[in-house]
This record gives sequence, C-alpha cells and structure tokens, in this order.
Amino acid sequence: MNVADWLPELLFTSHWLIVIGLSLRVIHLRRPVGVTLAWFLILLALPFVGAGFYLMLGENRFSERYTKLAGEVHAQYAEFQARLRERVDQDRVTITDAARSLKRHATRVVGFPAIPDNDVVLLGEWQLFFEHLIEDVRAARSSVHLEFYILSTGGLVDDLLLELEAARARGVSVRILLDAVGSGPFLSRNANLQRLRSAGIELGISHPVGFLRALLSRIDLRNHRKNAVIDGEVAYTGSQNLVDPRFFKQESGVGQWIDAMARLRGPVVEAMGAAFAEDWQIATGKGLIDVASTHDIKPQPPAGTYDVQVIPSGPAFEPKAMQELLLTALYAARESVVLTTPYFVPDDSLEMAIQSAALRGVDVTIIVPRKNDSTLVHFASRSHFEDLMEAGAKIAAYDGGLLHTKSIVIDNDFAVFGTVNLDMRSMWLNFELSLFVYDERFACELRVLQESYLDHCEFFDLARWRARPMFERLRENVVRLVGPLL
Repeated sequence: MNVADWLPELLFTSHWLIVIGLSLRVIHLRRPVGVTLAWFLILLALPFVGAGFYLMLGENRFSERYTKLAGEVHAQYAEFQARLRERVDQDRVTITDAARSLKRHATRVVGFPAIPDNDVVLLGEWQLFFEHLIEDVRAARSSVHLEFYILSTGGLVDDLLLELEAARARGVSVRILLDAVGSGPFLSRNANLQRLRSAGIELGISHPVGFLRALLSRIDLRNHRKNAVIDGEVAYTGSQNLVDPRFFKQESGVGQWIDAMARLRGPVVEAMGAAFAEDWQIATGKGLIDVASTHDIKPQPPAGTYDVQVIPSGPAFEPKAMQELLLTALYAARESVVLTTPYFVPDDSLEMAIQSAALRGVDVTIIVPRKNDSTLVHFASRSHFEDLMEAGAKIAAYDGGLLHTKSIVIDNDFAVFGTVNLDMRSMWLNFELSLFVYDERFACELRVLQESYLDHCEFFDLARWRARPMFERLRENVVRLVGPLL
C-alpha cells in the first residue's frame, strides 16, 4: 500500500479526533456561548490550523512561574486594599441610590473602595496631556512611574523622554513599564533601550513574547493599561498611549488618533500607585519591602470633592469583573447613556443590556470611528448596528480620525473612563484600568467632550442601513461569527 492510499484517511481521522478532543475541552471550560461556538467554527473550518490557533490562543493560560508570582504579589496587595478600605470613610462618598449598588459590586470584585476628596481634571486634547505630564515630571522630587501599552518616539514623546532623563539625573527614581507587544517596535531598537539604561531609568516589560513562551502561555494576553504616577501625588489615566498622534501610525489611513486623559490628585492617587506597583512587581520580580519608601504610596490630603473608584481588571484575577460592572451600570440607567469606543464588538449580554436600556426609553447614543485600524473589528462591529438601532439606540460615525477615547456617561451623573473598549478582548483578555467617577460635574464635563465628538459625526439611518447591499450584510455577519474572539 502506498502513501496515497492511506494518507487521506489518516488526515481525515486525525482531523476529527482533534476536533472532538478540543471541542470537549471547550465545552468543559463553560465559557460564554458565543466564544464556544466561535471556536467550534474555527476548529471545523480550518483543519489542523484551527487546532493550532486554539492551542496558542484558546485559553487564558499563564505560565506556571507567572501564576505563582502573580498570586503571591496579589495577596500582598489584597491586604493593602483591605487596609485602604478600613481607612476610607464610606459615609462621605455621596452617590445616587442607583450608583450605590454599583460601588458595592465594584469594591467586592476589584478590592478598591470608592474614595472621596479628589480632584479630577479632564484633558480632552492630547497636547494638554503631554503638557501637564511633562510639567509634572519636571517638578518631580522623588519618583516617576509610567505604565503604558505603547511608547513610540517622535514629537512630544521625545520631549517627555528628555524630561525623564533630566529627572533621573537629579535623583528622581524613574520606572517605565511597557507591554512587550504594544511597545514592540520601541523595545526592538537597541538604541532606545541603551538610552534609557544609560540614563539610569528602570525598564519593565509586561508579558514578554517568544516561541518558547507561546508554548507555555497565551501570547495575546496584553497589558493595555495607561497609568502615570508622579511622587505619589499626581496620577493620570485614560486612552492616550505615549505617542504623538502626528507621527503615530500615519500609514494606516485612519487619520490621527483622538484620545482623552484624566489628571488626578487626592487620596485616589494611592490606589493608582498601588495598581502600578503590583504590575511592576509581577513584571520585574522586584518586591516592595517598604511600600511607602520604594513607590511613594502614601496617604494623600484632600484635593477636591470628586468621589472616584479605581477599577483594575484582567484575566488573572476576577476575569469577568469589568463585564459584570458594565452590565450593572447599563441596567441601572434611567435617562441617558452615551458611549464612545474605537472597538465595539459586544457579546450577547452586553448588546442585550444596551438594547434593554433603549427599549425602556433611555436615550442611548453610541459613538464609533467611521474608519478603524482593524478590518475584522470594523465589520464585526457593523453587524450589531441594525439590532441596536431597531431597539432605539442611536449610532454615530466619527469622521475626525480614529476616535480612541473610551468613555461612558450614564444619566449625566456617573462616568466610566479609562482604557476599556466595548469588546471581549478588553473584557476578558487584556489587563485594563478604569475610573468610576461618581460625580455629576465630571459626568457633565465628559458629556461636553462627547458632544464635541458628535459635531464631527454622521448618524446612521436605520432605513438606509437595512437597504445596504446583501454582500455587505453577509460579510459583516460572517465576521461576526468570530467576533467573540477579536
């Protein structure tokens, strides 16, 4: 018998044994139905290749070393969070009845309490963010801690790097934590690494990648957080990476990236500093023998009247936390919901929550960029529009660039602001950082920013949307099948 006689049968049998074996594994994990069905489709449609994709990307798998270290570090910070909860006077957190249950839910799943007496300044222009950050670095006395998904040189980023070097030269501790994939181009250049190290700047790399690592852990679990803490007194978070939009990804054809950040002062900065310190310790293995002296995590005096809760989320601990909290917030909406996100690929539960809000009379507006740097996300996103518009939600396409701001304002008195996109990658796979701001003034400021985005938008019309060519509908619906995996 020659090879041509038995090889097809062997391949056919092997394919189905692999499909059956991995399908049983997928069922055993009891993940969301959409994710399960998407993996079934890939395993069936791509013989052997689909199995390879699943083995690399199918499970939130961390290396044994990472799991052990992260568990030990997280236990330390759980104790820190418990002490913080004891110190914070929750009676001084003045929030609505609807937000009170959300605050309790968030405290339960992420550990940080809502903290009063803070100042929060919304920076709706990228130039303002860099101007304030550079000024704060220039005034730093003891420490500068930066944690970002992307660092890319050019423009104001070069000015920031010069200030970081100057800060280190005068004795300030400077630590930069970057994601291995997001900042890959920067980290791949030896000149960049040599520049930082020669200046005495400490560099940490989140979730390094490589062939051997891919065999031990999933390589697309990324640190998507944006967190800057200076002297333990000032902090920043939001959607902006350390990039100058005039130079970043200009070849992608989507225009400049449009972002927003928040500058924080007050007791909440202590939680922001702890979030950085935990990530730094996990990434570098450098412990916090004395938290106060090594990372400037120290009690801060009142700086304002905003009530803020820091929400770190990610696949290592409480992986469903952010999705659960967003569902709680959306179901609590009574008057209005405005959402901005560059990547809108909701799962069934999130889409149902948005539809439910619209159907009960809540004024729902979703703002997304007309052009997206991810083709698959672009088509998967559009597959949800018709059902949402039929429920009464309004969807606007932003034409002023790639709208990258991640924001939610509910009833003009509560806001979600930070790094989380409305897709399953942000909900399940990425390490994210968000702020829950329980304050009408900040919510109204954020609404003004959202309205400025709407000035550059065109609303989709349901009748015209239904009349689009059948090929477009088919393409979007096909991509939607793998939407839970994007």
